[in-house]
Amino acid sequence: MKLGTPAETVSGENRVAMTPESAVQLQKLGFECAIQTGAGKAAGFADKDYKAVGVEVVKTASALWKDSDIIAKVRQPSAAELKRLSKGQTLISFFNPAGNEDGMKLAEKQGVNVIAMEMVPRISRAQKMDALSSMANIAGYRAVIEAGNNFGRFFTGQITAAGKVPPAKVLVVGAGVAGLAAIGTSTSLGAITYAFDVRPEVAEQVESMGAEFVYLDFEEEQKDGAASGGYASVSSPEFREAQLAKFRELAPEVDIVITTALIPNREAPELWTEDMVKAMKPGSVIIDLAAEKGGNCKLTVMDEKIVTKNGVTIVGYTDFPSRMATQSSTLYATNIRHMMTDLTPEKDGKIKHDMEDDVIRGSTVTFKGKVTFPPPPPKVQAIAAKPKEVKPELTSEEKAAAEVAAFRQASKQQFTLLGAGAVLMAIIGMYAPASFMQHFIVFALACFVGFQVIWNVSHSLHTPLMAVTNAISGIVILGALLQVGSSNWLVLALSAISILIASINIVGGFMVTRRMLAMFQKS
Repeated sequence: MKLGTPAETVSGENRVAMTPESAVQLQKLGFECAIQTGAGKAAGFADKDYKAVGVEVVKTASALWKDSDIIAKVRQPSAAELKRLSKGQTLISFFNPAGNEDGMKLAEKQGVNVIAMEMVPRISRAQKMDALSSMANIAGYRAVIEAGNNFGRFFTGQITAAGKVPPAKVLVVGAGVAGLAAIGTSTSLGAITYAFDVRPEVAEQVESMGAEFVYLDFEEEQKDGAASGGYASVSSPEFREAQLAKFRELAPEVDIVITTALIPNREAPELWTEDMVKAMKPGSVIIDLAAEKGGNCKLTVMDEKIVTKNGVTIVGYTDFPSRMATQSSTLYATNIRHMMTDLTPEKDGKIKHDMEDDVIRGSTVTFKGKVTFPPPPPKVQAIAAKPKEVKPELTSEEKAAAEVAAFRQASKQQFTLLGAGAVLMAIIGMYAPASFMQHFIVFALACFVGFQVIWNVSHSLHTPLMAVTNAISGIVILGALLQVGSSNWLVLALSAISILIASINIVGGFMVTRRMLAMFQKS
């Protein structure tokens, strides 16, 4: 079968659904590959690059659509493009099935099998095909770069001979894939980064990336994002009011706001109101990644950059991935290639459209002349995080009772061990010679003391393995020191070597431990 990639017809779209690298992998699956002349030029891939890996370069779009069994593209196809398809052909692209009823009906009429890349279910096995996450990752990164381009200061704070520059304060609203990418980029550039999300499991992820999570003084059970495909659920009116109140408090402080909040098949929630924009400092920047769905900011204008009367720049671009066309094309083409791998289990260049497969069924919009959207929920779903169990705080009497019980248990264990040791010593003493017992008792006491000393050292000082090796080395040094005064030159030499090697082991162990601890310290 032949897989063809046409040039994108949407104005300003620079991405392409096939790269020379992905074409090589598709050919290994048994497919012939074709691409329209100039389709990859805006993304940095010349026709000669495709020819070099055996891809057929077709001059016209009509010839490509006619000769290809499978069409892979980026943007939602237009009505004219869908009419070019014939019965039995397969289309793989973004399709927006929830808002493209006319397109689905036309695809159904044409008898086309449509796989919508945004419908890939969010389960572990499908992550490699998750084009939405790939594009959101790029959008989050680019949003920070775009903010920096429109912001008049450094992100990081500096102290120079010319004066002190405070660090920029960035607020990221929504900590999904795009939000986390924005957080990572912002913190790496040195900005003080705050983040907010309604999902309870996100706080730890945000803080692990060096940002500060914005908490609300409001208690409401939020549905775990894993149970809703990784997206936030709709909040109550009371929660929304508490959320907006917190944003009004932060608005005069932050320099840059990046909003990423989206709920599937709904208009974007309005989170940054007009009065918040008015409260921001002149020169502040708002990047609205939800502009395509109406925007999280009240004043956002889709595909435009505006400046308010109080000097706040609001960017409503919807083509952030396309502004990094080489990177986004590479990732999207890889998503397509992985989808084709699942569709071609025999690697014979023939599609096996298995509607029993969770990923393929979930992504399929039309199949054999019938609309199959919306899909049933996947058989295997992401496991939602269990709520943390809050242990009740003990009273002073309960704490005292627990300490007494622990002391008694420890004492019982110690007396048991000492009693067993005394009995063992008595049995050995009944049969062993006196000279052996003298050395054996010293050895046993040394082991006991060494064990007690090392075992009670805090684990943060060195690892248990280091503790044991240092204890053994300490015993070796102690024994060698007792033999240093020997008149026998062989004993003297062995003692000196033992002291040297054991000392190296101890010092080296603590040096390694020091380096390990330094890895977890903030400079």
